[in-house]
Amino acid sequence: MNERILRDGCEAVALSGDFTGPTSSQAVDFWMSFADYPTARAWYRAHNGSVVAAYLEHREQAEAENEAERFFMNVVLCRVLYSHALVAAPRISLGWLRPLAPFLGDPRLGMTGIFLQLSRVLPDEYPLAEGVRSYLDAELGFGRLLDYGVIIPRVQQLYEWSSHELAAPGLLDCICDGALTYAWPVEDRDVWRPPKSFPVQIARRVLRPDRRP
Repeated sequence: MNERILRDGCEAVALSGDFTGPTSSQAVDFWMSFADYPTARAWYRAHNGSVVAAYLEHREQAEAENEAERFFMNVVLCRVLYSHALVAAPRISLGWLRPLAPFLGDPRLGMTGIFLQLSRVLPDEYPLAEGVRSYLDAELGFGRLLDYGVIIPRVQQLYEWSSHELAAPGLLDCICDGALTYAWPVEDRDVWRPPKSFPVQIARRVLRPDRRP
């Protein structure tokens, strides 16, 4: 994933300079658009275009990873898509609190790190040695609140919007009726069901997804 972001970004820089020729992918086109119009939405579309392309290209390798690795691949993917939606689709991401969404998601303000922070849950060594449940039990309150209280209730709508925004129809193969299924069997969807947590239940009620088209 990191390699794809670097490669696409470097290609865009080269084509913006003295090099000529067609772009190699849609993701590079997004980076070229960001170079011309450096907005927060354009940055997310370029960044996430490269991320999603890498995810889809290397799905077979991802399926060979252990359970915990595959679980967190899904967590990272849904969080980067959600961060993009904060800026580009506030109604989807925060419903009636949508006026706050662009501020929370703007990558220039440093708030995005809150949504993508996994370092306090994941250990330093690789590969991950514990099962998924042990990491869920260790997850900080905010991470659990974000994932299960805010993102998961609207995740199907989020992936459908992202698929269109990023021109990546393959992204729809990573979601099934609200369950994240990138290198993850839909039969094991229980991990995406909300825990018995009062703050999570309150968040789900207060921030109900806006289902309007």
